[in-house]
Amino acid sequence: MAEYVEAHLAPYAVHSATSAGRCYTEPVSVSRTEFQRDRDRIIHSTGFRRLEYKTQVFVNHEGDLFRTRLTHSLEVAQIARSIARNLRLNEDLVEAISLAHDLGHTPFGHAGQDALNVCMKDYGGFEHNMQSLRIVDTLEERYGAFDGLNLMFETREGILKHCSLTNAKKLGAIGQRFIDKKQASLEAQLANLADEIAYNSHDIDDGLRSGLLRLEQLKEVDFYAHHHHLVEQTFPGLSGRRVIYETLRRMMDAFILDMIATSEARIAQSKVRNLNEVRNSTALIGLSEGMHAEMLLLKRFLRENLYLHYQVNRMTSKARRVIVELFEIFMAEPSLLPPDYQTHQIVKEGEAAKVTQARKIADYIAGMTDRYAMREHRRLFAVDEI
Repeated sequence: MAEYVEAHLAPYAVHSATSAGRCYTEPVSVSRTEFQRDRDRIIHSTGFRRLEYKTQVFVNHEGDLFRTRLTHSLEVAQIARSIARNLRLNEDLVEAISLAHDLGHTPFGHAGQDALNVCMKDYGGFEHNMQSLRIVDTLEERYGAFDGLNLMFETREGILKHCSLTNAKKLGAIGQRFIDKKQASLEAQLANLADEIAYNSHDIDDGLRSGLLRLEQLKEVDFYAHHHHLVEQTFPGLSGRRVIYETLRRMMDAFILDMIATSEARIAQSKVRNLNEVRNSTALIGLSEGMHAEMLLLKRFLRENLYLHYQVNRMTSKARRVIVELFEIFMAEPSLLPPDYQTHQIVKEGEAAKVTQARKIADYIAGMTDRYAMREHRRLFAVDEI
């Protein structure tokens, strides 16, 4: 099955037959490639379902049409698969990485992650990429033979797109590339950049929908203004959200086409012939210098005008307090935790016990959706809640 489905792949793409495999050996599927199995396991996981109620910028209760981590992950997967097909890379692997890359995110977006990292500073810290790997390796409980999802090595390495050296040294083979300063597969590189393309586009859309961004502001960004002008020329008299969607679609196309052309040229110039040579090369998936500059300008615009908007700051400030107060009360009174998150097996008091309990609390909080975190906070701190 795998040989037939993957016959069209470039020699430097990841192939099921030459993969580093799974932590626990399993019989090969007769109907799916190994990376199709990974994708399917991710889709059926508890962590993936929770992404429906975890947000990007806006907290879940603020509106039904804003992006969630789930819709974002689907958009990343769509972009990544399209590019992978053009570059003859492994689409199934790219999709699996894209769907799993945000599994470890806390409620309330980056504000929640930053707050939990501060809470965990004396207990090993908190990195959402590490948490994503922890979910697929350990926390998911779906199989009798092993903890986690037992994903392929290349899927797991793609999920771990960033990692501190301290943590990399604890991870064995999966963290070795950060120590050796080697590259991940082209599929992992691709999913990483597709993530950036997706969130720049949909954060503009959500920002305009919320009213926190104004069209007049965006027209001061040359890249947006250029594509907006093309839409007006192509569809005279077009108004409303259709103008925005047409503009964003053209912007995304420009990034994707540039990424395909630039990556093709880099791969050809590098003369890589297999995955090992990819790992020992420089990063080969990327944007041209000019388009990279446009992306940086868009990121700066969004940071200054959306992510740091006072209304977003108000919500993120409340979100941080929710995370910090939950962590503190659970550390002070672990008996308030659900039984699965209490360290009953640790009899002796001491630093090791505190670290273990803190990590379990971080697992519990990171797994919460926005609405569950708010409800749990009310249960614990509001006297009229049960």
